[in-house]
Amino acid sequence: MAFEGLTERLQNAISKLRRKGKVSEADVREVMREIRLALLEADVNFQVVKDFVKTVRERAIGAEVLESLTPAQQIVKIVNDELTKVMGQEAVELAQAPKIPTIVMMVGLQGAGKTTTLGKLALKLKNEQKARPLLIAGDIYRPAAIDQLKIIGKNIDVPVFSLGTDISPVEIVRQGLAFAQEKKNDYVLIDTAGRLQVDEKLMNELAEIKQLAQPNEILLTVDAMTGQNAVDVAKGFNEQLDVTGIVLTKLDGDTRGGAALSIRAVTGKPIKFIGQGEKMTDLDVFYPDRMASRILGMGDMLTLIEKAQQDFDQKKADEMQEKMRENTFDFNDFIDQMTQVQKMGPMEDVIKMIPGMANNPALKNLKVDPKDIEHLKAIVFSMTEKERTEPDVLNPSRRRRIAAGSGRPVQEVNRMIKQFNQMKKMMSKFSKGNFSGMEGMLGNGISGKLAKMSMNSMMRKNKKRKLKRLRNKRKRK
Repeated sequence: MAFEGLTERLQNAISKLRRKGKVSEADVREVMREIRLALLEADVNFQVVKDFVKTVRERAIGAEVLESLTPAQQIVKIVNDELTKVMGQEAVELAQAPKIPTIVMMVGLQGAGKTTTLGKLALKLKNEQKARPLLIAGDIYRPAAIDQLKIIGKNIDVPVFSLGTDISPVEIVRQGLAFAQEKKNDYVLIDTAGRLQVDEKLMNELAEIKQLAQPNEILLTVDAMTGQNAVDVAKGFNEQLDVTGIVLTKLDGDTRGGAALSIRAVTGKPIKFIGQGEKMTDLDVFYPDRMASRILGMGDMLTLIEKAQQDFDQKKADEMQEKMRENTFDFNDFIDQMTQVQKMGPMEDVIKMIPGMANNPALKNLKVDPKDIEHLKAIVFSMTEKERTEPDVLNPSRRRRIAAGSGRPVQEVNRMIKQFNQMKKMMSKFSKGNFSGMEGMLGNGISGKLAKMSMNSMMRKNKKRKLKRLRNKRKRK
């Protein structure tokens, strides 16, 4: 997963401050030296690192920090603020045309995941905005590019406009736009040709398409695994096309994260989306503040809650909350919750979004085998209906029978029942206090406060975004 090496180095550097009751200028200088090395090793642009370290150091050695009761926490907050600022401060939403269709032109080098990202964006618009997007197959050079887009379109039930490989991309786009007007599609997403490197022929073609389509967005897809080269590619495309935003792909891969920390500062253009998986739903809006929290090992509670809201049925969620409040949560609910959590992605990634868990030594190399989840399900499915709904009846003889029925050791059955009881207790606590227990569980430091604030502000932020989208939709109609 991206940033793991950087997170570890930053956490190690900051932990030295936390062990000190009082922090001196010499301590700050030593920590900043380690942070500088950590950022350079993560392949962050040298000038970006230089400016970042200078700003943090100047703020950190101020009297209000060094003379405060919690200087280490103050410095963590400064680092968090400056990381957020480097990556763009706030999320930047996809632009919308005053009237339909909104036109998005996707550009990038071959192998960056441009075509797949276009499909992911179409699905995101369809699911979240109930939009009717049209995909235009404008890459006539790469073998099977058109077929790939057609397969993607079929899988997500989004129409694809194509005219084969014998007609120029500019003409394909011209006819595709006319088709979208006729069918009243509210988004047009144009797939364009890529190259192994930026060249004049490619840029001339893209410039012609831009002039014809007058896109509301020109999104550049960049492979995060290419590190500093991603920043150079972004500069090249931006100088020629004046791109409006960046999509960073493969952020879940073995990448050091330097591109995400450099690209906004170097190009001045916002990262709008990030791709973190192979599924068509694995495209997320880029939130600089959330990414900064993840880099510092403080989790990402807001994204975790949003993922839960996307994958959970509202009616079921209300029923579950009522069960938690009444303390009637049983093994049937446990299996249902486990299935829902699996939809959110690998368990280890979900856990690391929880503040305080991201840098927990016990979870550092955690890998949850999907088979382990199936083993837990097998244990529950070996229970009688009474045992599932009334866990208190699970005496030793019943546990031995369940172990034999599921083919799992008795110790594993006992461990699972213990974990269930702990989970039930924790859920009951959350349901009664509007997550007020989170700060107590994680301490009164940055992580605990972040979790509490995140939980309490989540619904307000979601309501604002929904209202804004609704107003935009009404305007365009």
